Formats: sequence, structure tokens, C-alpha cells
Amino acid sequence: MVLIANLLCAHCAFASNQADQDFLDAQRAYQSKDLKKLEAIFIKNQNNKNVLNIYPEYWLLLLKLGSVDSSQVQNFINTYSDSRLADRVMTDWLKILGKKQDWNTFSEVIKNYKGNDAGVSCYALQGRFYQNDPLVFKEAKDYWIESFDYPSNCEAVFDLMQNLKVLTEDDLWKRLRLTMDQQQINQARLVIKRLPNVSADLFEAVLKDPQKYVLNRSASVFQTKFERELYLYALNRLLRIRPEAAKQIWGQVSTKFADDEIAFMWRNLAVFAARNHDPLALSIFSNIKNNEMDKEAFAWKVRAAMWAQDWNLVSTTISQMSLDQQAEGVWRYWRARAYKANNDIPKANQLLITLAKENGYYGLLAMDELGDVLQTMPSAYVPNNVEIEQVQSHEGIQRAIELQRLGLKWESRAEWTWATKNYDDKQLLAAAEFALRQSWYDLAINTAERTKSIHNYALRFPAPYRETVTNFSQMQGVDEAWVYGLTRQESRFNQNAKSGVGAAGLMQVMPATATWIAKRIKLGDYRYEKIHQLETNVQLGTYYLRYTLDMMNGQIPLATAAYNAGPGRVKSWSVDKPLEGAIYVENIPLLETRAYVQKVMANTYFYSRLLGTKVQGIKQSLGVVSHPNFRMNE
Repeated sequence: MVLIANLLCAHCAFASNQADQDFLDAQRAYQSKDLKKLEAIFIKNQNNKNVLNIYPEYWLLLLKLGSVDSSQVQNFINTYSDSRLADRVMTDWLKILGKKQDWNTFSEVIKNYKGNDAGVSCYALQGRFYQNDPLVFKEAKDYWIESFDYPSNCEAVFDLMQNLKVLTEDDLWKRLRLTMDQQQINQARLVIKRLPNVSADLFEAVLKDPQKYVLNRSASVFQTKFERELYLYALNRLLRIRPEAAKQIWGQVSTKFADDEIAFMWRNLAVFAARNHDPLALSIFSNIKNNEMDKEAFAWKVRAAMWAQDWNLVSTTISQMSLDQQAEGVWRYWRARAYKANNDIPKANQLLITLAKENGYYGLLAMDELGDVLQTMPSAYVPNNVEIEQVQSHEGIQRAIELQRLGLKWESRAEWTWATKNYDDKQLLAAAEFALRQSWYDLAINTAERTKSIHNYALRFPAPYRETVTNFSQMQGVDEAWVYGLTRQESRFNQNAKSGVGAAGLMQVMPATATWIAKRIKLGDYRYEKIHQLETNVQLGTYYLRYTLDMMNGQIPLATAAYNAGPGRVKSWSVDKPLEGAIYVENIPLLETRAYVQKVMANTYFYSRLLGTKVQGIKQSLGVVSHPNFRMNE
């Protein structure tokens, strides 16, 4: 009996290994478009009860999608209606129908489409044009204005709009300025093709050397609007590298421009001044009318006002924003602070009480203002084993588990996201708990963060690798909750994480920085391969965190910003006199670093609660910021 059992186990293991091999072979066959091999693997395994069997069938259908009968496509969608692959098939099928301009079939299929693909959206607009839908013109115009990086098939929609005069020349000029201002260069090139009598070669020359165009071109010789728009673009590029020269030139040439062009340049000068904490920022903003301000300009005018401690202007400027912008947590908080500064406590508290119920940085700041910093974490919902087993038995979750086992992490995460997309709070927490038990920390965090009313902060803020983090935090004399808060933001505890700029590991240490630290601490056996090792990465990361903290005279918000953006940048953002930390953070010029510091500080607050370390309100943690007086050659 023992022999038979062993033989059965061996057979099961062989069958499992063979199924894995067949799946990976099918994936490779699809990637190489080997239809014959893929079909053979599909036929071989179609009767096996394996949760991944949908994939070979899906890949086979994709390779045939342009030629198969629509009933076959619909049959796949109906059979696997709850899967993300059915949605992907529908997306690709709609694109094929759109390309064929089969608008009757397209309009029927899209009724059941729940995806959000830009290519499908443009085909849908195009189909509605041909079916004489009167509402399509406004939607298409909105898409033109709002969408920057659209797929190539959207050009057909814009062709129709331009031919029907729905897309005017004025619309083209607005989009050209917008795309150039946002450095969406490829989109700007597409707009230029639509404009009459403009030189694409001149545009490319300005892109190559905007400084040369400004310095060698007199505004008095402008013949066309296109030349003026290019000059404004080039002047804005010069503003970033030689601000004083750009301002001086603008003072000399501004009268040569149209009113809207003048307003656009003043807006850019004002935002630039505010970003750089220039005391003249508010006086520049005074040259701009409210209807010439955009969302970014209003935001930086408020920041410049709070930097100058002008709380009346803070309040007035927020009231001039659109209602949607006023409703954002950041501006509700600072409006409440302005009310409070002017002793209008009832109005301040009315905003703060609502905001304090929200999770995140501004909610925590609101709690501090109300003097209601919690001494214990809110009660958490703990999922039971039955709820966790129900999640585990979900077919989409089963596919995620198997794909993770095969090392296909992206596909695994996609299955997980699709499977949990309609979960309620309790199901999300059960799924997060299951992910945590598999040591999928990033997935546990992402899932637990999606709850709306019922929460579990231990799942949102897990503390893995506790012994390692504690040891190196104590060795460097840095707050363990801060280390966890920063690490959660950097990698969500994924040891193999790697950023687009090369930062690696749990604490996202740059390779050059890692080598420099290794030499300083005499880590003799260090080599690049070790950057992803748990202990090595945490040792390097906590050392660098201590280093930035020392450079910033123990100021945690500055050190956190330096960890993200580098000490040199933080030095350029220094204050001349002591300033409230929350105001300083709000005025960090880089959006990425500003959001990073806010999230790390919020994370640190929650970890201090969960770990039982030193607990203080977030406003107290931010403290008062002063000039760090560090030397860059240390």
C-alpha cells in the first residue's frame, strides 16, 4: 500500500510538472505566433481540470481573432464572462470591428463592454459619428482637449472633427500650447500636422536648442502665430535653466505678443516664482486675472500665500478655485487653517471634522488641529477562516496563485485585481489577509487600502522582517516606524522591486549610492547582486537614512525629501527663516517628492501606533523647519 501511494504521488507530481511545462510552452508558442504548436497543446489539455486552461484557449483565439466567426468570440466571452480574459478578448474584438468599420456589430458588442481602453473609446466615437449621434460632438471635443497620449486610431476621429469644422483652428492652437507646455512632444507633432502653413522643421530646430532660438531671435521679426508660440515654448525652457535671463528678455519683448499669449507667459512666470519660493511670486500673480488662471496656477498662488503667511489671501484664492478643486482634501485643510488663523473657529472646525474622518495625510493633519489625536488604533475587522477560504476558492484567485507559482507575477496581479474588483470591504480584508499569509505584502497592502467603511490597519501597514528592520534601525539610531513608513512607500516590501531609474530592493537604494555606502561602512564583500538581499539592503538603506537625517540637522521632513530627491535638491529648497513643517512640505516644488514626504509621514504615524513606538501627531512630527546648513562634500 505504501508503494502504491508513493507511485501515485510520483504520478501526480509528474502530471503537475507536465501541465506546467505545457502551459509555458503554450505561452511561448503564442508569443512566437506558432499557431500549429499552440493548437496541439490546447487540444492535448482541453479536458484537463486546470484553472490555467483558459489561457491556451485565449491565446489561440487572439491569434485567430481577425478571421474567426463572431459566434466563436461570443461563445468564449459567454463561457468565461467573469474572467479578465473575456474582457481582453472583447477589447481586441472591438478594435478589429472598429478597424473594419463594422459599426452595426460594434454598437451591439460595446453594450456589454465594461473596460476602459482608449483605442476602443476612439472607435466608439467614430462609430457614433457615422450613426449620426448628435451628442458625440461634445464628447469628442472633450476627448481632444483632455486626452494627451491617445492611440493612433484616434486620429481618424480628429480627422472627422476637423473636416466637419467641429475642431477649429483655435482648438488646434490651444492644444499645441498645452502639449508643448506639458512636454508632450509627440502629441505636439501631431497637432502641427493639422495646422496650415507651419514649419515642422522649425519646430524640430527649436526643440533641439530652445535657448538658441530665444537668444538669436528678435520678437520684432515674428511673422506668424506659430513663431510666437515657439518663442513662448523656448522662453519657458530657458526659464528653467537661466531664469533671470528669461525674465529680462520677457520684459523686453512682451508687448509684441497677443493678450492670451501675454497672460500665458505671466502665468508660467508666477508658477515658476512660487515653486522657487521667490518673494516676488505674489506680485507676479497679481498681474493675472482669475479667468486666466488654471488649476496649477491657483494651487501655487495658495502655496505662495501660505509661505508668506498671508492667510486672507489663502482663503480668498481657494474660494476662487473651481468647486471640484475646492473639494480636494488639500484645499479643504488649508482653507480651514486660514479660517483658524483669522479666529473663525466654527467654519474651521466644520471643515476639519469631516476631513478628520478620512484616511491619509490631510485627515491626520485635521485630527491634529482638532486636538483629537487617537491614543489607540481604530477597531479593526478581522476576517475569519471561512471568509478567507471563500476568497481562496474563487477561480480568479486560484489562477493568480498558480501564475504566481510559475513566476508570472504581472499576470498573477492582473488576475487578482480582476477577481477582487467587485469585492465589498469584508471580502477585500479577507483577500488581503490571504495575500499576507502568502507573504505577498504589496498585494495585501493594495487590497486592504481599497476598503471604504470597514478597515484593518494591520493589513494596510504590515511589518515584515521585523528583526532585521529593528536591528539596523537601532544600529543607526533612527525611528523604526519611520523606516517602515519609508520602506512601505518605496517598495511595499517587495525585495525584488526595481524603479525606472535603477533604485533596487526593499528600501530602493540606487546602485551608485549602495557602492558608496558599502565603502564607507567597509562592507568588504559587497557586490551589486547583493542589493536585493534583505539584510544588505536594509543595512544600506538605514545607513543612508541616518546620513540624510544628519545632513538635515535631524529634521525628518527634510531627510525624507532628501532620501527621495537627493540632498542637493533639498538644499536648493531651504528656508531663510523657521517655517512650520506642514507649510514647508506643501511648498516642495516637485509633485513626486511632495506626495512622497506626505505619504511617508502618514505611514510613519500609523506604524508608530501599530508598533507601539514613540507616538505623536503628524503636525508635531513635521515640526518647524529651518535651514539645515549642511555641506555637500560631507
